[in-house]
Amino acid sequence: MAEHERCVSSGSKVRTVCAVTSAPAPEPPPFSLPLPASASLRIATRPTGPRTVVVVSGEIDIDTEQTVETALRQALARSSAGLDLDLAGVGLCDCSGLNALLRVRRLALADGKTVAVRALSAGVDRLFQLTDTSSLFAPGRRPADPVADARRGASATTHDPLEEYGVSDEAEELRVEVVQLKRAMLTRSVIDLARGVLMASFGLSPEDAWNVLVSVSQHTNTKLHQLAEELVDSVNGAPLPDHLQRRISLAVAEISRPA
Repeated sequence: MAEHERCVSSGSKVRTVCAVTSAPAPEPPPFSLPLPASASLRIATRPTGPRTVVVVSGEIDIDTEQTVETALRQALARSSAGLDLDLAGVGLCDCSGLNALLRVRRLALADGKTVAVRALSAGVDRLFQLTDTSSLFAPGRRPADPVADARRGASATTHDPLEEYGVSDEAEELRVEVVQLKRAMLTRSVIDLARGVLMASFGLSPEDAWNVLVSVSQHTNTKLHQLAEELVDSVNGAPLPDHLQRRISLAVAEISRPA
């Protein structure tokens, strides 16, 4: 708001009148502020014509999937054509994150929009390859056009956009299940090795070694599989961080304390 003073003469008196005029509001910056996220996740959006670019960096896992999905749904609602995702800064994307992306993609197709991945990290690319889902997010695909389908005699009310691409809901679920099983097998292997390290180092039973892993994971805010990897690497000469060493010692002491 801009204020301008105007002097009005009335006989011998002069009075000052403040006239208030409205100035045009400044245009918003091209990039919106990062949406609320966890410490390991950042999301920013940028409108580009009818589409919206969404840049995600950090980790997309069971702890952050809801934040990612909410942000993508909000961006999708503001876009008339769909989303272009930049996942080059995503260091980790697990099956929970993939499920979130698939749900948003399905929502976009139902609304005549698309979700395309324009850039991705090596980890996300590997996940897409394992689940055979990279083609679902390929740029350049056009969504189903109910009007055109109706003109060709197709029923717009029964048309399933996923069938247009030869991919059913069941197929997507099976692909996700495959990667879940593969990831679970890899994770279980390193966790079993870490339990063996604790059993050999402190004379623990398999159950006590598991309880130590869970306790240390909870108290250090470290994912269980990451903690297991740290322990296994320490056997090969990699230094174990001091805070993990201290917490492991405390957990072992508590487990070994007589009841």
